[in-house]
Amino acid sequence: MSATDRPGILPCQSIEGLIAQGAIAADSPFEPDQVQPASLDLRLGARAWRVRASFLPGRHTVRERIADVAMHELDLTKGAVLERGCVYIAELQERLALPAGISARANPKSSTGRVDVFVRLHTDRGMAFDDVAEHYKGPTYIEIAPQTFSVLVRTGTRLNQLRLKAGEPPRLRVESVGVDLTGEVAGFRGRRHAGVVDLDHVDGHDPRDFWEPLLPRNGQLLLDPGEFYILASKQAVEIPVLEAAEMTPIDPSVGEFRVHYAGFFDPGFGTDEAHGKGSKGVLEVRSHETPFILEDGQTVARLVYEPLTERPTRLYGDLGSHYQRQGLKLSKHFMPWGD
Repeated sequence: MSATDRPGILPCQSIEGLIAQGAIAADSPFEPDQVQPASLDLRLGARAWRVRASFLPGRHTVRERIADVAMHELDLTKGAVLERGCVYIAELQERLALPAGISARANPKSSTGRVDVFVRLHTDRGMAFDDVAEHYKGPTYIEIAPQTFSVLVRTGTRLNQLRLKAGEPPRLRVESVGVDLTGEVAGFRGRRHAGVVDLDHVDGHDPRDFWEPLLPRNGQLLLDPGEFYILASKQAVEIPVLEAAEMTPIDPSVGEFRVHYAGFFDPGFGTDEAHGKGSKGVLEVRSHETPFILEDGQTVARLVYEPLTERPTRLYGDLGSHYQRQGLKLSKHFMPWGD
């Protein structure tokens, strides 16, 4: 059965087929670990622009809009610091020529969300951030807005990922995700005015310079407005090998805070077959204008499961992963807490 015979998320072998056909191309050769079980990592290109404001997708090309709002250009081939509180638009190396019936959706990579860097995909004359319609032919760009830490990036840094789909995959089920506040350390809060996080330096930063541990009281945690938190899910998360999942934004009726920047869970995450049984979901949480009390087990997010078009030839963690079998865990950029 071909990838387009039934609606679903495309597995890795179908993504590799699109690359071979030229439907996905890049400025430099694709890297061996760039295609994940049900997603494609996107890489920063050579240039970025500091912009005075973000802008909505619409009838203009991204370069036309950059010309209106750019303040200065950055050369990413030499590396560049993107400062917190500022907004940037960068070229991505990948460009698309999607065939009929194939569309795409982007999301931040897990490591990007865990350092509170807000990113979203731009395409020429796109109708919405992160969504790419069938038949789109053109370049891709990324908007980058560091919120808590300034970050060092360079050409090739991977901040977001693309999930491709055939047709309109059905929702198989929606599961609630609760928060775990029972541990001796219930979570971490980002320190303001910390140093720069090098987003290509794995295990390269002392977490004590960037994070403050949080101790729950009576199974509760008070979220301060404007602060960023790393918490863990109450229950283990398991993504069956024929499915993929996305963590959806919190419903405003549930609480005055935002959970998650990184939303994609690939097939095999948390499964016995991929040696990940018991993996928790890590939650990136930011309170809005008012203080908010979280309680242990309280629902804070939803996981939406969708089918794959066929079984992927590899599962989450087969190429190595920093987050399989995780509990409460900071991003891969930091040494383990307490080391």
